Amino acid sequence: MAFSFVLVLFGLFAGTGLLSRSGFHIISSKMAPINNPVKFFAVAPKGVETPLVNELKSLGAGEVKQSRSGAFFEGDLEMGYRACLWLRTANRVLLPIASFRAETPEDLYRGVQNIPWAEHLNPNGTLAVDFKSSRSKINHSHYGALKVKDAIVDQFRDQFEKRPSVDRARPDVRVNVYLLEDEAAVSIDLSGESLHKRGYRTGAGEAPLKENLAAAILMCAGWPEVARRGGGLIDPMTGSGTLPIEAALMASDSAPSLLREYFGFLNWNGHRPEIWERLLKEAEERKSAGMKKLPPIVGYDADSKGVKNAVASLERVGLRGFIHFERREFAACVPHPKMKNVPGMVVLNPPYGERLGEIRELKPLYASIGRRLKEHFRGWRASLFTGNVDLGKRMGIRAEKKYSLFNGALECKLLNFRIEPEWFVETEHRIFRPELAETLIKPDPAAEMFANRLRKNLKRFRKRFRKENITCFRVYDQDLPEYAVAVDIYGKWVHVQEYKAPNTVDPEKAEARLKDVLLVLPGLLDTPRGNIFLKERRRQKGKAQYGKQGADGVFHQVDEKDCRFLVNFTDYIDTGLFLDQRITRSMIRDLAAGKRFLNLFAYTGTATVYAAKGGAKSTTSVDMSKVYLGWAKRNLALNGFGYNRHFFQHADCLNWLKGTRQRYDLIFLDPPTFSNSKKLKMVFDVQKDHVKLIRLVAGLLENDGIILFSTNYRKFKMDLASLNEFQVEDLSRTTLPPDFERKPKGHHCWKITNSGLMPE
Repeated sequence: MAFSFVLVLFGLFAGTGLLSRSGFHIISSKMAPINNPVKFFAVAPKGVETPLVNELKSLGAGEVKQSRSGAFFEGDLEMGYRACLWLRTANRVLLPIASFRAETPEDLYRGVQNIPWAEHLNPNGTLAVDFKSSRSKINHSHYGALKVKDAIVDQFRDQFEKRPSVDRARPDVRVNVYLLEDEAAVSIDLSGESLHKRGYRTGAGEAPLKENLAAAILMCAGWPEVARRGGGLIDPMTGSGTLPIEAALMASDSAPSLLREYFGFLNWNGHRPEIWERLLKEAEERKSAGMKKLPPIVGYDADSKGVKNAVASLERVGLRGFIHFERREFAACVPHPKMKNVPGMVVLNPPYGERLGEIRELKPLYASIGRRLKEHFRGWRASLFTGNVDLGKRMGIRAEKKYSLFNGALECKLLNFRIEPEWFVETEHRIFRPELAETLIKPDPAAEMFANRLRKNLKRFRKRFRKENITCFRVYDQDLPEYAVAVDIYGKWVHVQEYKAPNTVDPEKAEARLKDVLLVLPGLLDTPRGNIFLKERRRQKGKAQYGKQGADGVFHQVDEKDCRFLVNFTDYIDTGLFLDQRITRSMIRDLAAGKRFLNLFAYTGTATVYAAKGGAKSTTSVDMSKVYLGWAKRNLALNGFGYNRHFFQHADCLNWLKGTRQRYDLIFLDPPTFSNSKKLKMVFDVQKDHVKLIRLVAGLLENDGIILFSTNYRKFKMDLASLNEFQVEDLSRTTLPPDFERKPKGHHCWKITNSGLMPE
């Protein structure tokens, strides 16, 4: 509460015929404002003052005046009750009863003792004291509260030889004292406890949104207007269902506090039960009429526990059958069939980095939110509540309006959008633009051989892959010995890998041929030179095998079927997306429905994304690299998946396998060819150690489970004799993509099951 609270109180007390004794200004409960208007103060979260003022005016309150963290309003006792019952955005409703100067603890004690407390509380009743101080000599809130309590109970002891007891949870009377610059304002808290406690919440998900803040979000988003014209509401990240429930209460004209069993005035001596009962009856009638015109409201969430809590809250609030809650990944969020006729509203409260995740990992999630809205909710309104406005910019939609609201102490933004093309903006920026082949003038005539082969391959693959929505593929792989490069297309980018020429080839000639390749590629592929990335590919040993090659930190988004991935063309030997595992990933998707999926040596989590797309019950990705695990999280978020059912383990896979007791239905095992990392504390060789590794992994497998084992070691030989307790099926040929058929030796894939449990 601000300084204006005390100032208005003093003006109020001086001009309304209040009792005055020894310079103190007091309201007596015998003058309880049944017909006599007095000032009340409604407390609200910071930033919610404007919606609160609008609410008070719609209730018919008089002399509404906005203040910091709330608003003053005028009315009789019925208006005070009505505010407690109907205000959606307020925390508390206070009835001021006294004001006085209190520079010392003795002043505070005397001032409180001058209030006739028997007019408010019975001697055998209960009380609680809330005390706050700002810029005053008494600056300890607990000490101030104790001094106020002592003054009240001492007065009762002196008058009645008995005293009220303290009940901090649900007292008969809650006293609110605010001391600003040594001026004390004393009020009766009519709400008793915060009005955000509606009485319907049975559980809360991670980082729950308070009900009154949710109501403020919906008001600022324009939901009442959308509901009046029959538009529905979807919350695709609903958590425990607060936003949809508050939306339904609002649209059905239901009093938000109708379920509450406790208010601070129910045992207050100034209470008028007949007024309160009449207001409750009126609220019930309005709710009954409003439920008949409730528009469709839907809440989705990937977390089954959150959905369960939302449904339980739905039961308590009496809205079962009026709101639909469902466990659904954000990636599958589309308008509900009942919402086809009238454009509605999407409202989201996604994680924003302060409490639930790293900001860098959340950028793809916000980008995926924008894409989903653009693709499936054209013509709708959308509102996103976030504590990081920069993340909101990743959506690629320009906000029509912005509001500042506080979630506790954290300043957040509510961004309102119109999902219409004129509001869409381009969010992708190409920062890394290498200058390739600056000295090139004209290619050697012999380069035409390379150009012809690449044209032929391009025509063949593009026609085939276009039907499957595959935009990343290998178009050339050292087809001609003279041109020892691999050329991979990643959407609108080109990744060129130069193989080290054999010692028999003149280095200058090899360099000239590479320049020829770089010169002809832009025209052949209709690609700007800045979109072509060159990397030397040679056999690596030791740490260099998987080490970082650069530090540009620039990622590009590419598509594969209906999945999206981030790739990096400059910083690592590999881009983050193994193109030869494309069919293997699709197989994982086909097998994953309802399965617990484990991705060992998970790298950037592309297999995890496919498993999630296939409907995996849960996924676990294990990798020794924090960088790759972070990359995997971003890939998952880019496809609209949260982390509720998707787990990431930063660990050495071999040690993790020995320590875990979890079991899985489907395991993807793609180990490195060779590793002598210090973290591993051993040398791993896939040829020598694959039997031991497979047996270790099989210990986590359910009886009818499947291991998909993959390696790109060209000389790999599966030791079938040592694995005779398993059924091992070679899938190398069936999982080899057509663009890698020219060099099949670098692709191996095996399906492994427990033969002892296989049907005969």
